Amino acid sequence: MRVPRRLTIFLVLLLPVLAALMAGLARAWRSGGQADPWSWALPAALMVALMAQLLAKDLGRWLVWIAMGAAGAALILCAIAAARAPDPLAAVGLLLVTLLAGFGSRGLRVPGKRLIGVGLLALAGLILWRGPAQPIAPVAERPALAVITALPLFWDKAGLADAPIVSLLRTRFTVQPLDDPRALAASGARALLLAQPRVMTPDQLVAIDAWVRGGGTALVLADPLLRWPSDLPLSDRRRPPSASLIGPLLTHWGAVPDALVEAETRQFLDDGRLVTLSGTQSFKAGRACAAEQGGAIVRCRVGQGRVVLVGDADLIDDRLWLADPARPLDPRVWAADTPALVAQWLGGTMDDGRRWLRDGRDVVLGLRWALIFGTIWALVGTGLLRRVRQRVEQ
Repeated sequence: MRVPRRLTIFLVLLLPVLAALMAGLARAWRSGGQADPWSWALPAALMVALMAQLLAKDLGRWLVWIAMGAAGAALILCAIAAARAPDPLAAVGLLLVTLLAGFGSRGLRVPGKRLIGVGLLALAGLILWRGPAQPIAPVAERPALAVITALPLFWDKAGLADAPIVSLLRTRFTVQPLDDPRALAASGARALLLAQPRVMTPDQLVAIDAWVRGGGTALVLADPLLRWPSDLPLSDRRRPPSASLIGPLLTHWGAVPDALVEAETRQFLDDGRLVTLSGTQSFKAGRACAAEQGGAIVRCRVGQGRVVLVGDADLIDDRLWLADPARPLDPRVWAADTPALVAQWLGGTMDDGRRWLRDGRDVVLGLRWALIFGTIWALVGTGLLRRVRQRVEQ
């Protein structure tokens, strides 16, 4: 049975768009849930390049239509699923890579233009390589950062080894692990990461308070229900405490413990950045403090210094923010904005601006509208391209 010509054109225009759309969504999901158009660039480029090999040599207009449809469907999905417009440069890069791949592949079939085809494909590959976010590089000026913690941030089963969050912090700070808070004054550090420390003496708590009041910046992670994995026995002193032991210090600063949220939650801040929390303590903020995210994050002015308190220490566990533990410096595999937020809370800077697939309902809604767009685009293209081809044949 002969397939009607219009149906053939419609399927040729629609199926590559759908294949690129679903393959890009799978890549985005596996790489941490970022709504980044670059996740769709490789699938779209491959589909258009394949169609360039399958279609007749005189159907270059069809390639342009397919490329624009694949890019448009991906951008609609990103915009709706993230509730934010995609990054303009990434959007342009997606369309450019797709077109270059299509015409480069088509050039390989045309005698005398094969070198041009190879060049276009090489340019598409270069943009795919350098276009997306690049690994975080160290900055020249790295102020001292003191770290007081019972968490395994500087060792693992094999011995001394930095946790992924520490590897990132070393690109912005000179990290100094401290065992005794009374050494803070002599350390020269003006920033402190106090993450689920062991029980402290009154003198040690006073030393931290005095250091902050003297102008220090502290990020305090106080977890009431630590879920950080550990193979150590419960009685082993090296094991981090399962609940925060610095309540008196936090109350002294004006942060009073309130409700406990046991579930793991994805929290979107007002600026769109994402952090994943697990077993979180919320706080009531005193006069010198301001609460955010329902009290899970509290900012306090303490003398001349400032404190950012988060009621969860698991947020820096790489299981909650990193899709590929082997690549902590690569923002493309982050599953949350945790590293950038931690650096900012400590007074540093780190590139951010990522868009995220917000939840399942948003992804389904975005996918639905992307499919509607792809179908309409293919229908319109079927009518236009059929008319153009009829005119050419006449």
